[in-house]
Amino acid sequence: MRVPVGEVTLEVEDRGSGAPVVLLHGWPDTGQLWRHQVDALEAAGYRVVVPDLRGFGRSDRPEGVAAYGLPVLVGDVLGVLDHVGVERAHVVGHDWGAALAWVTASLAAARVESLVALSVGHPLSFGGAGLAQREKSWYMLLFQFEGVAEEWLSKDDWRNFREWSSHPDVESCIADLSRPGALTASLNWYRANVPPESLVADPLELPPIQVPTMGIWSTGDMALTEQSMTGSAAFVDDGRWRYERVEGAGHWMQLEAPDRVNELLLDFLPS
Repeated sequence: MRVPVGEVTLEVEDRGSGAPVVLLHGWPDTGQLWRHQVDALEAAGYRVVVPDLRGFGRSDRPEGVAAYGLPVLVGDVLGVLDHVGVERAHVVGHDWGAALAWVTASLAAARVESLVALSVGHPLSFGGAGLAQREKSWYMLLFQFEGVAEEWLSKDDWRNFREWSSHPDVESCIADLSRPGALTASLNWYRANVPPESLVADPLELPPIQVPTMGIWSTGDMALTEQSMTGSAAFVDDGRWRYERVEGAGHWMQLEAPDRVNELLLDFLPS
């Protein structure tokens, strides 16, 4: 269904009944990333709300970097919850969707029942994870250069994107990013939230996470270190943090180890 949220309209899948779970994808994905989890959660009695976040999939792609700042994106999440009549939800995010989930749980705690972050740890943990994480994040600097990044990713039939990402759904990602304006819109998430000056700027001031939180990291992740996830414990209230590893899977663990991810979600979420 189409959901109007401020100046944009988002495509949202809303399935099942019961306790609501919101699934937030990251780059370069759409809500389809969660297809294995949607089926498992619905079968277990949950209501599952899955948006294509702004700039991705069938949702609107506003122009300009400022339209993709995290505070604006938190407003999108809250707007979706308002539209579907949900006061509080379990929020699950991956990649940029995990960063968005962390910030939503911090700034809009009254709307979040629990938090699950896949791959990406708390923003302050990510920022302080050291040189190893900086080395893995080299592409974030490349993505700042409008035109250059788009060319690097898409030239020679998306060769660099194919080889670097090893995305399990690479063809569907390329089809989506090839639409007019889609690649730039997706990269604006990086340009709005991790510009080069953020390397030396004072860190964000975020209230601690006060809801039950689980972080999940996969051992084959090419973009994130384990420390960036485990360090998130420092930003979650005592007794509310749980950490899990998924062995052998890459960055897109929902697709590469769906049964294990589903097992962890169903074990963590209240029945």
